[in-house]
Amino acid sequence: MVDIKVLVEGGKASAGAPLGPALGPLGVDIGKVVNQINEKTKGFSGMKVPVTVSVDAGSKTFEILVGSPPTSALIKKEIGLDKGSGNPKVEFKADISIEQVKKLAEMKLDNLASYKIKSAAREIIGVCNSMGVTVGGKPAKEAQKDIAEGKYDSQLAG
Repeated sequence: MVDIKVLVEGGKASAGAPLGPALGPLGVDIGKVVNQINEKTKGFSGMKVPVTVSVDAGSKTFEILVGSPPTSALIKKEIGLDKGSGNPKVEFKADISIEQVKKLAEMKLDNLASYKIKSAAREIIGVCNSMGVTVGGKPAKEAQKDIAEGKYDSQLAG
């Protein structure tokens, strides 16, 4: 197996560099690889996504593993924020809803230490805390306490 690691814009991989020149000598159908990458990364439109293409040169089969953009990049895209706060303890830049937090937790679930939406949401909110982003109008640490106390159980079911 040969692993080719590239960074592509979500949903916009092409047969050009860096994929084409790396895949060409291996004899796989570059068009199929590009189409699968674009399908798997379309949810990350506008963001750079790490992708690994594992190719078995003998059988000319391939497997595509899609990484995930950094949580902070997902948060910024979700709420339309250009950058986080320089002093997140006192300067709040934006607010994110618990529904948006759940959406991001679902997107990142495979790449987090958590295996449940509720704990993944707490991880997402931890990043919000370091960026100066409030959650549902509350400081992020308060929102984390509310989740721990079960106040958002109905919204975070899943």
